[in-house]
Amino acid sequence: MTRRDFLATPAALAAPTPTAPWFDRPMRWAQIAFVEDDPGNFDLKFWTDYLKRIHADAACLSAGGCVAFYPTKVPLHYSSKFMQPGTDPFGDFAKGCRDLGMNVVARVDPHAAHDDMYQAHPDWIAVDAAGKPRRHWAMPSYWVTCGLGPYNFEFMRDVVKEIVSTYQVDGIFSNRWSGSGICYCQHCRANFKAFSKMDLPTVTDPRDPARQQYTIWRNKRLFELWELWDGEIRRINPNAAFIPNTGGGAHAEIDMKRAGELAPTLFADRQARSGVALPWANGKNGKEYRATFGRKPIAGLFSVGLEAPYRWKDSVQNPAEILVWAVDGIAQGLRPWVIKFNARPLDERWLKPVEDLFLWHWKNESYLRNEDNLARVGLVYSQQTAQFTTANVEDHTRGAYHALVEARIPFEMVHDGLLDAKSLARYRTLVLPNIAALSVKQCAQIRAFVDQGGAIVATHETSLYDETGKRLPNFGLRDLFGVSYAGNTIARQQNAYIAIVDRKHPLLEGLQDAGRFIHGVQRVEIRNDQMRHAAPLMTVPSYPDLPMEEVYLRAKPSGIPAVMCRLFGKGRVVYFPWDIDRTFWEVLSPDHGRIFANAVRWASAEPQPCTVEGPGLIDLAVWKQKTSATVHLVNLTNPYAMKGPFREIIPVASQKIRFRCATPPKAAKFLVAGTPAKFTHSDGWLEVDSPAISLHEVLALDL
Repeated sequence: MTRRDFLATPAALAAPTPTAPWFDRPMRWAQIAFVEDDPGNFDLKFWTDYLKRIHADAACLSAGGCVAFYPTKVPLHYSSKFMQPGTDPFGDFAKGCRDLGMNVVARVDPHAAHDDMYQAHPDWIAVDAAGKPRRHWAMPSYWVTCGLGPYNFEFMRDVVKEIVSTYQVDGIFSNRWSGSGICYCQHCRANFKAFSKMDLPTVTDPRDPARQQYTIWRNKRLFELWELWDGEIRRINPNAAFIPNTGGGAHAEIDMKRAGELAPTLFADRQARSGVALPWANGKNGKEYRATFGRKPIAGLFSVGLEAPYRWKDSVQNPAEILVWAVDGIAQGLRPWVIKFNARPLDERWLKPVEDLFLWHWKNESYLRNEDNLARVGLVYSQQTAQFTTANVEDHTRGAYHALVEARIPFEMVHDGLLDAKSLARYRTLVLPNIAALSVKQCAQIRAFVDQGGAIVATHETSLYDETGKRLPNFGLRDLFGVSYAGNTIARQQNAYIAIVDRKHPLLEGLQDAGRFIHGVQRVEIRNDQMRHAAPLMTVPSYPDLPMEEVYLRAKPSGIPAVMCRLFGKGRVVYFPWDIDRTFWEVLSPDHGRIFANAVRWASAEPQPCTVEGPGLIDLAVWKQKTSATVHLVNLTNPYAMKGPFREIIPVASQKIRFRCATPPKAAKFLVAGTPAKFTHSDGWLEVDSPAISLHEVLALDL
């Protein structure tokens, strides 16, 4: 792909999103989160020397909220008892960073308050459903504050104004600004009643009318708070902004589409792996933010400590685990942000690995200022499905995500609020992993996308509910799927299988020798009267799995399609009426992953912009910068890939990279190995073999 070819694509023609003057400048962030006894006990010179060595160009420093680390004048704003008169820990640290040429953002945390606040304003404290003020769950001497009432709208507004006016910081970053669960205080009860004419909900069922109204009201209230603080900040410093700690995927607490319109930047706060998770989860987080933020800069937080429910905040992870999390975020477009809780380095094992990573990032910064991702496949995530239905939307998404990673198909994430023609112009194929809740308008947008030559791969209950979570009598996309809903969804299939009808179909590429496949766990019952035998795979309904003597097939395959593959308009449609994505995530049957990836390839009906062949589990990303293109390969091959932390980095052998490029690049190199890339070029494709990959390699092409 030449620069001229690239600039002719619809994605490149879109105007860059305007940002405030400084937001796009920082590429490497560092956060030092103070604890109350840090004042007078930490070494400022140690930190400024370290920040200089790692070429950090922005800092986030704790300022106020539940504890003030500067000499505040706001009544009831509790100051650290370790802060000596005449000292200013936050101000001194901020000056040290500014002397290094760094941007400085002040962190506040308003979720908890001391007893004097409760005594003065008991109505500012969160209340449980029984009407009892809430003590803090981890620090009983504190009270939990109401995030949607006067504490944030009045008291914290004044704190924010004081910090910005005193220190002229570049922004305010707030942790835990949105409250701690439903609050039943007098203000929340009155405000919700005025909005909905209902009482606050006491159930968690997303289909409950009061619960649905609460979801809408809370989102509205949070944006009112966001705009209040942001307005006060910009009146003092027009180049600063409020940057809430919020957002992410389907379960984000606010509407990510509106957040993408409002914020100049956000910070993706998924600091480390916890429980069963693959390292690509950090890259997934970046893709979810970028789905609504476009080219706006997104920093990805990574903690040097362990992430677990037990809150070992002073811990240090194995360096390999720190690096794989950070590197996958970098590969998928996040700007690295290292966070250290407690300003005293109690365990210094993390310092050198982070320094090495940041130095590499600094040296190669021009190749990491991404402008456009070249993926042609978009994986849709749905906030309205998560908010208003009982669908297990995240496991469907994770299964589809992992299948695409294993298949090394470049892809991005797409927000369900951005399905219009302009937003989808860059994509050839949309993947809809149980996107159950879709409006009539959204269905029309998807239909138009396919009719004009796009493609979809959809699963399970996609389009079976409207945007409010109401079950529909039929699929909203039934004309695309070529089937109708038969009135029932099977919640659990036991010992069910899939029979092969057409072994030559592209969905069976690499699986032609299979005898049968395992079915999923959940299945939508469908009617397919007009095209009964058109499907390449058919459902074999459940039969007994015990006693063992009874485990045999009683009847022939049902004639019920296990997949529909069809043409529609100028495009293509694949529909799985079962949870192939969710079952793949749970069971990790390679057959499911292969079939799903083959479905995406068949639907796309075009070569991917980049293919990578070789051993191991590789997360792939393909980017365009102003005068270059890059291919990121992250090596996730490790026995601890799903349950960490990584003990060591296990290298994989050379990978064969094939990149669509109309004319040969001016130069090519591998940024991690630091070696030239010896490539061949013919018929519009560049081919090159990578060196062995330890953790990360980047092919950089100067165009």
